[in-house]
This record gives sequence, C-alpha cells and structure tokens, in this order.
Amino acid sequence: MSYPEKVYHGEGGEVSATFRPASTPIDTGEPGNGIHYLATTETTRGEFGLYRVMMKPRAGGPSTHFHRTISESFFVLDGTLSLFNGDKWVDAKAGDFLHVPQGGLHAFRNDSDAPVDMLLLFTPGAPREEYFEMVAKVAEGDLDAFRDKHDSYFVD
Repeated sequence: MSYPEKVYHGEGGEVSATFRPASTPIDTGEPGNGIHYLATTETTRGEFGLYRVMMKPRAGGPSTHFHRTISESFFVLDGTLSLFNGDKWVDAKAGDFLHVPQGGLHAFRNDSDAPVDMLLLFTPGAPREEYFEMVAKVAEGDLDAFRDKHDSYFVD
C-alpha cells in the first residue's frame, strides 16, 4: 500500500490550517443535544467530514441503515452509546470505536440516562450538514427522496 497522490505541489508549505476553539457554539441543535461541525467536506476539500455529536439522555437515534458512498466511524468521548454493528447492539463507552465501511448496516442511539458525547467521521467527505439540519423537518412523504439524496438507505 502506498500514500495517495500528491494534492499539494508547492515547495515551502502554506498557512492553511483551521482552528476551532472548544468554546465555538454548536452548529445545529441545542446545547447538550446538538452537533459541532468540526471539519466539513468544504473545509477538508472532500477528504472527510468530522462532527462532534452531543446526545441528551434517552435521545434515541436513527434505525438500521447503510450508505453506498461513504463510510461512517464512531468514537465515544463520554457516556454510553448503543451501537448496532450490523449483527448486534453493543454498549460503547468512552474510548470505544466503530468503523462502518460503505454498505455496512449500522444504527446508534442513546438509551442511557446520561448524555453521550461522540465524534462522527464520514469518509470521503459528504455534505452531511443539510441532512443533520433538515432530517427532523422533512415531511413523511418526502423522507425517502431526502434520504436517497443524502446516501442514507434505511432497512427497517
């Protein structure tokens, strides 16, 4: 296995880093039950999307689904997150990690009486922000088209 093709062809490097302080307000949702857009597809030039997701106690979550074009990875920062790995539900705690490749069945939810804080990584990058902001507002009749647009295929 080798490194990917070069993207930067300059000689001396450049100033292009993006810093996001911990005090930055959430991008969607409400404090304690929302999402921070740490690195969007736009800021990473399509390489990945990284989001910090905070879930209130008993927040639920999406049912079993898969993606055709993106992988999804979960890293638990705090709390206990229920993760479905395509075979069974597991209780993931701080430091636990789950990677789901394209086509892999998965689901997640917060079944606990405590909040959950996690990182959610999509590769390659995809414009997930609209999905996060609009999924709860989409009318039932338009939900299938909305999910298809956002590479989310639900099986139950």
